[in-house]
Amino acid sequence: MAESTRKRFKHPVAHLVLCIGAVFMVGPFLWQVSTSLQTFGESVGVPPTFVPDSPQWSNLSTVFNALPFGRELLNTTVMTIARTVGQVFFSALAGFAFARMQFRGRGVLFAVFLSVTMVPYQVFLLPQFQIMQKLGLLNTLVALFLPGMFSAFGTFLMRQFFRQLPAEIEEAARIDGAGIVQIFWRIMLPMAAPGMIALGVLVVIWSWNDLLWPLVVNSDPRQMPVSAGLASLQGQYTTNFPVLMAGSLVASLPVIVVFIVFQRQLMSGIAFSGVKG
Repeated sequence: MAESTRKRFKHPVAHLVLCIGAVFMVGPFLWQVSTSLQTFGESVGVPPTFVPDSPQWSNLSTVFNALPFGRELLNTTVMTIARTVGQVFFSALAGFAFARMQFRGRGVLFAVFLSVTMVPYQVFLLPQFQIMQKLGLLNTLVALFLPGMFSAFGTFLMRQFFRQLPAEIEEAARIDGAGIVQIFWRIMLPMAAPGMIALGVLVVIWSWNDLLWPLVVNSDPRQMPVSAGLASLQGQYTTNFPVLMAGSLVASLPVIVVFIVFQRQLMSGIAFSGVKG
């Protein structure tokens, strides 16, 4: 009887905790939507305004007038697609090599490769900038996505995923005369689709929101992604928060859609890749 009562008590408490967590997670997004429809006076008023008296839908059009917003969205899309395709492909190649191929120094090489994840991202900014400068790629779209096409974390994630695949399938393919390229391309790669989708979603979210690297390599507004363009709306003394929030809302919608569509594959891929080391 006591155990049954304890179970009935746990469920309402769990739901209460989840509801509180949902409020903290969704609250900033709802505040963003509210602010994007306010006037400037309402956005800086005290006490704060939660529901605008007259929704200012014109804030959305103001964003496109204040910035080359359409061009920046296109730049962000190109940067995100290139980074995602490149990182998933190269990480799958490297992950398969570390997980399935036997060669001298594999463990040491992987440890050195993985140690890159422990170095702060900012440490690589200056060397990468110098490489882009020597290649003559500053203020170009290529500079936005080229360094982001390679990832130590992506290699680690794909290695973990390939390690979970049954070895019997690979052995059967070798008996049938398949080479290493055929095994990777026709057998292992299709089976690793959940891991690639999980990695792809993570890369999309990271690339779409990336701000620091675009500010380092680009000063031309026509070559900037939307994250850097929105940062330019913040003035030294005052900021038009409704317009800034309207632009942020439009820019965040594609990422939200991608996460909603692929959230199940993202969770299953990450969970599967972490079964064993």
